[in-house]
Amino acid sequence: MRPRGSLGGLLSPGAIVAHCLLVERSDGLLLVDTGFGTGDIAEPRRLGRAFTTVLRPALDPTETARARVLALGHRVEDVTDIALTHLDVDHAGGISDFPHARVHVFGAELDAALHPTLRETVRYVGAQWAHGPRWTRHEEAGEDWFGFRGVGAVGDDVLLVPLHGHTRGHCGVAVRRPDGGWLLHAGDSYFHASEKETPPAPPVGLRVFQRLMAVDDRQRLDNQARLRELHAAHGSEVTIFSAHDASELAALAAAPGD
Repeated sequence: MRPRGSLGGLLSPGAIVAHCLLVERSDGLLLVDTGFGTGDIAEPRRLGRAFTTVLRPALDPTETARARVLALGHRVEDVTDIALTHLDVDHAGGISDFPHARVHVFGAELDAALHPTLRETVRYVGAQWAHGPRWTRHEEAGEDWFGFRGVGAVGDDVLLVPLHGHTRGHCGVAVRRPDGGWLLHAGDSYFHASEKETPPAPPVGLRVFQRLMAVDDRQRLDNQARLRELHAAHGSEVTIFSAHDASELAALAAAPGD
């Protein structure tokens, strides 16, 4: 995405990514978030004029999760599971490209998408799940993970970590690495790498955008603070990244073994 009016990065980054993570497991592939899908590219109007005008998504068919999975030599059917941080338009568009996959999401988020309030209707696009996904609903359980409570499990190696605020049931998705450490896809709980540091220093446009899009801004800010604490205390064990920061995507892509 290439936000309009970024003013050379002063208001917002010149480029915003849709960061998806592919996890190779013994019983099949798992995708964390799906970005835009082939249906969005075929019919961009369904994304909404305001969204496409302001964020100007590239909608390149070679950048869809489906195309990238195939380019790695896998089949669509090899993706058995999808874990979503939330169901916003730029995160859930690709689920229809993997119609046989189980789609894991917090129950509160599924309720928001299927039965949105008037305010929530602008962020969800029902056409992205009109095919009838194999929803796997997770409720907040009693498990703990680095002090975060109510963590849901997708097996032993993938966890749904409550990070509500941006949306009703927003979560992070934690993936255990082979070396014993963790990756935490934090979704839209923050947008800029500086928000992992103290003090955070995102461009003013991103700061305003996050406030406007949050269903509970106090909760969003509280969870950002908790992520900063996690990064400061356990940064060697947990690599945190957001859905949209291009520098974090580049750093992980260049890391050995990733």
